[in-house]
Amino acid sequence: MKYIGAHVSASGGVENAPLNAMKIGANAFALFVKNQRQWSAKPLTKENISQFKENLRLANISPKHVLPHNSYLINLGHFDDEKRQISIDAFLDEVARVEQLGLELINFHPGSHLKEISTEACLDNIANSINFILENSQNVKLVIENTAGQGSNLGFKFEHLEYLINKCNDKSRIGVCLDTCHTFAAGYDIKENYDKTMKEFDDIVGFKYLCAMHLNDTKFGLGSKKDRHESLGKGCLGSKTFENIIKDKRTDEIPLILETIDDSIWADEIKFLRNFTN
Repeated sequence: MKYIGAHVSASGGVENAPLNAMKIGANAFALFVKNQRQWSAKPLTKENISQFKENLRLANISPKHVLPHNSYLINLGHFDDEKRQISIDAFLDEVARVEQLGLELINFHPGSHLKEISTEACLDNIANSINFILENSQNVKLVIENTAGQGSNLGFKFEHLEYLINKCNDKSRIGVCLDTCHTFAAGYDIKENYDKTMKEFDDIVGFKYLCAMHLNDTKFGLGSKKDRHESLGKGCLGSKTFENIIKDKRTDEIPLILETIDDSIWADEIKFLRNFTN
């Protein structure tokens, strides 16, 4: 079965996110468990937590189909030890929040070298950070999102993901989220060569690590290294790409999340995707 949704608003409290997902006909969703552009936030209250769980039941959405996304400020690859530790501490706080809400996954961007250190040194920083977070938390799986390769961001090559997973001490708590816009922008032709791209992902990373996907069209062409999302079928990827993904049995049972640019048509986009299951 396909579990399709969008990254919905948690404005007014995390407990509102399941209701916002229900309004668009989703059976999966993503959210931020705190303000994504601030380092700290008030702790979740017992009421936040209990109401979130109740609203999740009301929306008939399983915790395993919810994909929290951590803060954009976090950089596990930072060259400065103190600043990297701030990111690690912020990540641990978000993992704790995810666990409080009874959820199982947290999605994150790997990190950036900021043009100060080598790719390998940055990847080692990220891997060491991941291991520290795993050793100091429990239950929640850390889901690495591939990137478009914009700026100094790493994670745009499947080999980067492979490197991080290989360095990870507890592979039962590591996974990958493939973003269609990022994949195409990074130079993988998921449009014209879907099967080839997915075979390459399987050969290098392994489908067993695929825990989620972000379904986004893109404003720019293959290999652009630009992270600019577009509504489904209105960008360079076109409708066929998403049909291939929905018809792929390997994407069953994982959250498939829209981050497209017009939230007013998310319900329509979810219906559009579900039509490919018929």
